[in-house]
Amino acid sequence: MGLGGCIILIAVGAILTFATDWDMQGVNLDLVGVIFMIVGLIGVATFSSIAKRRRVVMPPSTPVIDESRHNRDGYGGGYGGV
Repeated sequence: MGLGGCIILIAVGAILTFATDWDMQGVNLDLVGVIFMIVGLIGVATFSSIAKRRRVVMPPSTPVIDESRHNRDGYGGGYGGV
């Protein structure tokens, strides 16, 4: 379940807990809403910890110098210096 699914669980749980006034025999919708919100929060915490672990820090790139193109004594050998 991704981050979006966790947020949807939290939203549905909040709606069931705070915004509905339904009475169903044998089902406590307030409790079901609280359970949805708790499961959504656990999912968000798990997703964020996995996302932190997957983040890879790339080392700074170093320029590659082709030694064959540079003359070591600094003199290019004439016009054009190849």
